[in-house]
Amino acid sequence: MTRGLDHVVHAVRDLDAAAALYRSLGFTVGARNRHPWGTHNNIIQFPGCFIELLTLAEPDKLGSDGISVLFGAYTGNFLKRGEGLSLLILESHDAGADEAAFRRAGIAASPAMRFDREGKRPDGTPVKVAFSLAFAESKGTPAIRFAVCQQHFPENFWNPAFQTHANGTTGVAGVVAVAAVPAQHRDFMLAFSGATAARDIDGGFAIETPRGSIDVVTPAAFLSRFGAAAPDVARGARLAALRFAVADLGLLQGVPEEAGMAGADPAGPVVVGAADAMGAVLVFERAR
Repeated sequence: MTRGLDHVVHAVRDLDAAAALYRSLGFTVGARNRHPWGTHNNIIQFPGCFIELLTLAEPDKLGSDGISVLFGAYTGNFLKRGEGLSLLILESHDAGADEAAFRRAGIAASPAMRFDREGKRPDGTPVKVAFSLAFAESKGTPAIRFAVCQQHFPENFWNPAFQTHANGTTGVAGVVAVAAVPAQHRDFMLAFSGATAARDIDGGFAIETPRGSIDVVTPAAFLSRFGAAAPDVARGARLAALRFAVADLGLLQGVPEEAGMAGADPAGPVVVGAADAMGAVLVFERAR
């Protein structure tokens, strides 16, 4: 079964500034959450998928457990080199089974690991949320971390009140990675996503999932497609862009100029470059 997008991590040095940026772009941004291993986040929800704004706020809390190393310490190391999209996480209905599948494919990076935290409803009522993660590893791609996520109390996490956005965004249409030679990443991406095939696109390939696509293209193809420079791939492939599906691109015309989107064309797509979005390219496309 092909795994759909669960969430994408946008690693930033100033979490409050990142939350303010996304709010200025018309997104509904959740409250700051704190993890026991020192990372803090804000979440932007869509039906079945979310963006996680993440920083390592308390590095002294890092431990030697798997999540501290693979998630917390990795985020700190990523931010030493710059900001941007750092983790691609797909949905899981059974993290243990997905771990076993990764081991059979030779891409497993960890056992399935569970963590729990307290969340809050819009009225402030505390609720329990819990997740299990199983990480996969693509050799030679140190600037992207891959995992699947199983939610144990989804009814406490997903909230339609958080999934309505002033900019008209209805969901994540896909994520775009760049690589010097995209074909070298095809087998891994197929095994990681559980898909049986990828389709060729200009400068690379795309894998359609039940929730968004995963595109891997060359930097030149990325520039041609979005009119924005791709991140440096000297150290390997990088996550470069988030593609958002928008019901009415005209709603973006009210976004302030400092967000890099003044004069948005209702015909779209509308692109915010990495210099304006803390290392990530944000693409707003008319929903299909």
